[in-house]
Amino acid sequence: MLAIVCPGQGSQTPGFLSPWLEVPGVADHLQQLSDLTGRDLVAHGTVSDEETIKDTAVAQPLIVAAGLIAARALFGGSGAALQLPASTVLAGHSVGEITATALAGALPEGDAMAFVRERANAMAQTAAATPTGMAAVLGGDPDEVATALSAAGLTAANANGGGQTVAAGTLEQIETLLAAPPAKARVIPLKVAGAFHTGHMEPAVGALEALVPSLHPAAPTAPLLSNYDGAAVVSGEANLASMVAQVSRPVRWDLCMETMASLGVTGILELPPAGTLVGLARRGLKGVPTLALKSPEDLDAAREFIKEHGQSATGEDRN
Repeated sequence: MLAIVCPGQGSQTPGFLSPWLEVPGVADHLQQLSDLTGRDLVAHGTVSDEETIKDTAVAQPLIVAAGLIAARALFGGSGAALQLPASTVLAGHSVGEITATALAGALPEGDAMAFVRERANAMAQTAAATPTGMAAVLGGDPDEVATALSAAGLTAANANGGGQTVAAGTLEQIETLLAAPPAKARVIPLKVAGAFHTGHMEPAVGALEALVPSLHPAAPTAPLLSNYDGAAVVSGEANLASMVAQVSRPVRWDLCMETMASLGVTGILELPPAGTLVGLARRGLKGVPTLALKSPEDLDAAREFIKEHGQSATGEDRN
């Protein structure tokens, strides 16, 4: 079984989409997604600097668009018409859950871009009200990490598995943790501009709830794992409601990986901007082969990887 995973905010780097624009059809597709979000994603993916693409209002649409253009280049089609292999499970981390939802056909591509546009704008506005941020805590005893976060007044916003927790709170609280990290742990500030997936983001939830009636959720065409509990979503409506709540609720990527293991996933393919989630998989799903699709140069390797892992028990492959 193949797992297709979609990364979250902080995975973007300046110019990462430049080589993709050489792939036939990608420039037009990216321009369409730009028009849907009111953001020049072509410029942001090619020439914008690191500070510009760190902006939540820019980063989130850019990351979702990156996954969508790469998936179309890899598989052909889009959404419910995406030509996925027969034995596939989809999951996305944080904003990447929107990418995975679109690829699974649980939201039309246009709706997914509308959702990420409103999510990004609302979260950016909320973050601007109070300076907040996030930091990855790598290693350390889990109980000692939890104690250190609590002492600093921080929330465990992402449980990423493989010995990684992401803490979130005010910048002062992050500084407190940096000054006194848990024993045998490293604390690394992340390139995000808010305490996402905590109560700090509650005002953004209302903006997304107001958007929901205009959207068109549908049952996913392939198993789609939820950031809430790692389980496959039961309906398009339930998935949409969970994605709204996800803004102020912790991301349980550790549980998503546990589900992948229980399903018998034999290969993990990460869409652009790739690298973060395969890194987590190497620690949390040891021994499972991974492939990070970072540039068009990786497309042939990705197709071979899909042939190897994206088949059903009968050997059928829809790709």
